[in-house]
Amino acid sequence: MTAILQEIRTRLIQLVGEAVQLLPALLIAFIILALTRWAAKNVQQVVRRGGRRLLRSRSLQSLLSQTSYVASWVVGVLAAAVIAFPNLGLGDLVAFLGLGSVAIGFAFQDIFKNFLAGILLLLQEPFELHDQIIVGDYEGTVEEVAIRSTQIRTYRGERVVIPNSMVFTSPVEVLTAFAFRRTDLAIGVDYNTPLPMAVQVLKEALDGIEGVMDEPDVEVDVVGFGDSSIDLLVRYWTVPQRAEVRRVQTRVMMALKAACDRANISIPYPIRTVYHYDQREFNELFSRSEHQN
Repeated sequence: MTAILQEIRTRLIQLVGEAVQLLPALLIAFIILALTRWAAKNVQQVVRRGGRRLLRSRSLQSLLSQTSYVASWVVGVLAAAVIAFPNLGLGDLVAFLGLGSVAIGFAFQDIFKNFLAGILLLLQEPFELHDQIIVGDYEGTVEEVAIRSTQIRTYRGERVVIPNSMVFTSPVEVLTAFAFRRTDLAIGVDYNTPLPMAVQVLKEALDGIEGVMDEPDVEVDVVGFGDSSIDLLVRYWTVPQRAEVRRVQTRVMMALKAACDRANISIPYPIRTVYHYDQREFNELFSRSEHQN
């Protein structure tokens, strides 16, 4: 029993001695990590400024900036590991990274999936920063394409963070991809209205409306016969930003209504005919018919 206690005591003293020997190295490693945090931010700022001068693409600027930040942390962590554990050789690091990457890959597969999707989005550039897009049920302005997620600001001033893997694999509607955007506005006229005259009146109503493009031309198409009106579709072009599309649509609707009023063109609304009868009289008639039968 005494021998066992002596062995335990010897082991504890040995462990404490090794810990004391490693303490300076651990302290230096901690300092290296603190310096890495400071250096990573500064390297990112320097790379961001250089990217703005050398690259036109904002997405590539963002990719270069974020990659430099991650690379700085990788170098700093490896340096700290070598200092903290002097016996850790290059081969051990490679083996550790190889085995660790498999385990980490299984544990954090969603994170790595979003990471790779973010890099592909930044390289392919299906949309740019400040573009207005629709992804699934979300619509807004792209604020940032980060390594893990894409952030958009909705028109109500809310921020939506969407995983990059979802953005990469989902259909994305880029509303501001081109210089012009078409709006289709439906309107109905009375069946007694001469259609050539109605088409001409609606076209002329959009002349001089602020925000409506002269090219391409305004189009008015007859699209169908409704229950209470002949349906027409007014097509016009504006700049693609959502706020301007909304403002121009308000002006166009007001101009169309005013033009129809001047030309005595009626914009009908659905009419329903309601028949009212006395249920008691119906019951009496029904009862008489049954007695007669």
